[in-house]
Amino acid sequence: MATGRSSTSASSAGGAGGRAGLPTGAHGGTGSRGRSVPPQGGINTYKGEERALRAGRLGTAGLLLSVLAATGPLLVVAGVMPTTYGVMGVVGQPLLFLILGVVLALFSFGYAEMSRHVHNAGAFYAYISRGLGGTVGAGASAVALVAYSALQAGLFGILGFEVSGLLDKYLDVTVGWWIPALVAVALVGALGLLKIDLNARVLGVLLLVEVALVVVFDVAAIADPAKEGLSLHAFNPDTLTGAGVATSLCFCIAAFTGFEQAPVYAEETSRPQVVVARVMFFAVGFVAVFFALSSWALTVAAGPSGIVPAAQEQSAGLLFGLTESRLGSTFTDVMHVLFVTGMFAAVLSFHNVVARYAFAMGREGLLPAAFGRTNSASGAPGTGSLLQTVVSVVIVIGFALTDDGPHGDPTAPVLHLFTWGGNVGALGVLLLMATASLAVIVFFVRRGAARVQIWRIIASAVAAVALLVIAGYTVKDFDVLVGAGPDSTLGWVLPGIIVAAAVVGLAYGAYLKSARPAAHARIGLGNEAFQLEKAADSGRGA
Repeated sequence: MATGRSSTSASSAGGAGGRAGLPTGAHGGTGSRGRSVPPQGGINTYKGEERALRAGRLGTAGLLLSVLAATGPLLVVAGVMPTTYGVMGVVGQPLLFLILGVVLALFSFGYAEMSRHVHNAGAFYAYISRGLGGTVGAGASAVALVAYSALQAGLFGILGFEVSGLLDKYLDVTVGWWIPALVAVALVGALGLLKIDLNARVLGVLLLVEVALVVVFDVAAIADPAKEGLSLHAFNPDTLTGAGVATSLCFCIAAFTGFEQAPVYAEETSRPQVVVARVMFFAVGFVAVFFALSSWALTVAAGPSGIVPAAQEQSAGLLFGLTESRLGSTFTDVMHVLFVTGMFAAVLSFHNVVARYAFAMGREGLLPAAFGRTNSASGAPGTGSLLQTVVSVVIVIGFALTDDGPHGDPTAPVLHLFTWGGNVGALGVLLLMATASLAVIVFFVRRGAARVQIWRIIASAVAAVALLVIAGYTVKDFDVLVGAGPDSTLGWVLPGIIVAAAVVGLAYGAYLKSARPAAHARIGLGNEAFQLEKAADSGRGA
């Protein structure tokens, strides 16, 4: 590769400094900041190991729970599924989840294989850099930062509204939605500064409780079906007809967001070459099957012919209404509370991911160097975590200032924060997945491994086409996704946020390539990437 990222070019790049794309004098001897390059054969980490995330903090279980928490199982079943049934009128939602599971499994074949070669908290942008070059990687880093930040901020809106409603219902306390939202921001920010294994335990407990509640509902629905009985009509391909199918795909694929985060934690995972790929495949399979069965259970409880009218009438209250008639008001009240804790788990998961993207970007010169530092006590990317907290506070306050509706009312600012943030973020992740699939192909072809990796290359190509098609429909129907009119400017302004992020990132990447080529050559090469390449060089020289 022109940027010197492939291991085949590493050995000819001129020792330890040449592998990193650092010309003699850039960090040779003792540089301007006093860092020394280790002797040839050592590990070249241009920031030093003290700037690395703490290794070995997560095992298979911890990583899996952290990743699945971001999918927000109860949020999807109570929010996304009824909305998709009601707005799009497509009964075959369970089949859509299975189809998308296949698409994302194809994506994972190449993406997971990349995780064996590149261990970097920058994940998406690191992989894209290794395949398509540092400039494209810089663009991807900006998109990732904006997309995951938007997803996180959107969840704070709906979380604050739900907590406000619970306080009013059970404690007769009236507060604006933005107050509990800001409290949640502070709690998430505090947890984000702690050890990732502690975060994993918190996420794990909340996730397991969520899943258990949904499973209880699923069993209750199957045990007490509507008058049509245990109908499998929702899995009939004939249900996937009409204009709403494409937009339903956009709704449903947003429910998977989170599984792709596993490589972000590679530097903190024990045996990342094995664990990261294992977790990704398990997460995709679990999410596809779990959501397919749960969306089918909704059709069983309401009846295939009644699910769309019921969803249109009750909207996000559909699950709770079906639960109360089968499991009673106490169980439903508990589900309401845990609906909030599930959202909190998803917010915390996204917070951890964005903090690590900021850390990786700071370590590689795409953000100020302060972001490339970790807390000495916890090993967490503290500055990146603080950035997320500040951004979230600004966004919540901004939407709160425009909210003049009565307390307890789902006012436009709340709904806008949730729907705008969620859909902008989902679009960004979709485009990152499609670009990463292309990067996988180029990466292995340039390394001369096309024949060995042919099936992964084919899978990545199919996934890239499918993801780009879904992304195209997402942009086309963005006004529907955010509940705006067909003539609303939101249909192009909100997707334009992702485009603007990409343009800014690409422009900065091009600037680095021209003005600071050594910094440009480091894009995507975190500490773990250096270790892998040095190990490969040592093996060839033995």
